Amino acid sequence: MHEDVTRVLFTEDEIAERVKELGAQISKDYAGKKLLLITVLRGAFIFMADLIRSIDIDVEVDFMAVSSYGTEAKSSGIVRIIKDLDTSVEGRDVLIVEDVLDSGLTLKYLSKNMKSRKPQSLEVVTLLLKEGKQETDYVCKYVGFVCEDEFVVGYGLDYAEKFRNLPYIGVLASEVYTRQ
Repeated sequence: MHEDVTRVLFTEDEIAERVKELGAQISKDYAGKKLLLITVLRGAFIFMADLIRSIDIDVEVDFMAVSSYGTEAKSSGIVRIIKDLDTSVEGRDVLIVEDVLDSGLTLKYLSKNMKSRKPQSLEVVTLLLKEGKQETDYVCKYVGFVCEDEFVVGYGLDYAEKFRNLPYIGVLASEVYTRQ
């Protein structure tokens, strides 16, 4: 375990098993449909890579980059699109692949933005749902894990662009993100 991680929440094996389960459910739910997966960079890219290998129907992918954190440990509440899609979503079955649903403000913004582009359907799969943190009533169709409101890193999740390469999801020591 990394010295800046206080404990492991979800092991590499637990994550792999849950991603396979999500992929199987998504494959079943979207059988016969042309699914477009939209990944929210950067935190969800590892989740997306593993998820797409667990889906056994044809899919297309595209990427968006949004920011509401910058290098802070807490969301600013202001969502900015840094990189928009290259693919039209109009008339498509769209599944947004997200890393963490905490306040829900980013997801609410993305959902509203995507709905204005007239997809056939729009759902969300999130790797983590932080319990009790939501400031909106947004509901994800697919949730990997539910966890407490702690600062988590690993498996693509970062703090100031560090810790993404950890193969597990762990709790970051508070002294790391409170250093000035």
